[in-house]
Amino acid sequence: MSTVIGLWGVRKAFGKVTALDGLELAVREGEFFCLLGPSGAGKTTTLKTVAGLEPPDSGTVEIDGRDMRGVEPYDRGVAMCFESYALYPHRSAYDNLVSPLRSPRYRLPAAEARERVGAVAELLGISGLLDRPVGQLSNGQRQRVALGRVLVRPARAFLLDEPLSHLDAKLRQQMRAELKAIGAVRRTTTLYVTHDSVEALALGDRIGVIRDGRIVQTGTREDIWYRPCDTEVARAFGRPRINLLPGTVTADGGFRSADGKVELPLRERAPVGADVLVGLRPRDIALGGEGHELTGTVYVTEVLGRAVEVAVRLGGQRLSLVAPRSAAARLRPDDPVRLTVRPENLLLFEADGPTGPGRRIGKSVR
Repeated sequence: MSTVIGLWGVRKAFGKVTALDGLELAVREGEFFCLLGPSGAGKTTTLKTVAGLEPPDSGTVEIDGRDMRGVEPYDRGVAMCFESYALYPHRSAYDNLVSPLRSPRYRLPAAEARERVGAVAELLGISGLLDRPVGQLSNGQRQRVALGRVLVRPARAFLLDEPLSHLDAKLRQQMRAELKAIGAVRRTTTLYVTHDSVEALALGDRIGVIRDGRIVQTGTREDIWYRPCDTEVARAFGRPRINLLPGTVTADGGFRSADGKVELPLRERAPVGADVLVGLRPRDIALGGEGHELTGTVYVTEVLGRAVEVAVRLGGQRLSLVAPRSAAARLRPDDPVRLTVRPENLLLFEADGPTGPGRRIGKSVR
């Protein structure tokens, strides 16, 4: 599969702040690629560098194998949706949507342009807003107009900068489904930036995790979920967050927590006495059942619809798990509970250190 967007050793600094630090990234033909990271990680700078809005200080940006050095943004064949909307506030929603189709590059006939705009507006749920000035729209409506202005035009690749961040939860979930459907039908290569791990897992054919201007891990959702490269990537995915228990490796190759209250068998090998962190996803811990048994007391419960999040005290540690409401609805603080863990679902990491998060130990989990 050919690479449509390639960034090779790209560096970009703004004064003393390094936004991209030797970034390496390849987005394949027809792929919906999600770039996930916190604020300040370099996500938006990556998009602007691909679009030609920010020239890299060094390294190479390629589109379809062509070096983009010296190529103007309008000649790159990409369409970008900005988090800040970048709309014409004095024009109507329709005029904003149709503006790319009126440009000298496309000059579509009026009837064809209206048809394209109408189809995208219906898809985004803004058909009734087309005659309203953008200045009279809500933030969520403006964001849908900004996204529609990208989708309405033909492009080699879409660059989407957190296009759902200003939508309410219900509409965000609906739009995730619509974006996934658009990607499946059009197969237009898409580089999608987000700080939301749920979005990344739901949308991405592949996911790239960016930190301090570098890609630290790239893979499918299964790769990222079951084989996170370090503790920070593991913490970024999953709600509730992964449990990370500090401890050491025992003489028999098992794990003992720092307070000695939790002991678990390990599948992965690590030096005896090594400081490690064991990772347990909340949904991989069960109340009762079969597996390695742990005992503790309830700290607090939170009902999440049909499921209940339960925080359990195990000595000096706290462990979060998600259980069916039928099994956990009657639990109260200080109630004793018995937990079971499947050893095959454990993740083992080196202990976090002053130089960064602990790396995962072992080749695979599933």
